[in-house]
Amino acid sequence: MISVAILTLSDKGANGEREDLAGPLIREMIAAIGATVEYYEIIPDEKGLIKEHLIEYSKKVDLVITTGGTGLSPRDVTPEATREVIDKEIPGIAETMRAVGLGKTKRAMLSRAVAGVRGNTLIINLPGSPKAVKEGLEAIMDVIPHAIEKIKGSAEDCAAQEGMQR
Repeated sequence: MISVAILTLSDKGANGEREDLAGPLIREMIAAIGATVEYYEIIPDEKGLIKEHLIEYSKKVDLVITTGGTGLSPRDVTPEATREVIDKEIPGIAETMRAVGLGKTKRAMLSRAVAGVRGNTLIINLPGSPKAVKEGLEAIMDVIPHAIEKIKGSAEDCAAQEGMQR
């Protein structure tokens, strides 16, 4: 079982001015990989607050998924906050999401989402749009359990696993 925290970054959502559609979609989708959401919160786009939550959740769960704050607006600071708290970046996760998104819209290249590891926790930034969340999460979801196993110290060979899946 994979324990998860979902963190929606939205000023309007935190103020009750916008319904969060992405967070519930993430919850629904990750159930397919045996993940259980332990924490779900909507907070404003404040870098310090985001960092505090990422640090706190990384002590409690296997996976933290953020949604929102990955674009170009002045308040979009999720990638910066994430980079400041992770120990290792995993560029392939964000690159894969962007590559898949580019097949749908050229605007996907504007996403600044990042993914990385803090301690024994995988942290993944997703965009705020439910459509982009669905496309991005679908593109990476099957590698999440393996990534978490590796983060937790599994000595299993990645190549052997990949070969067995074919």
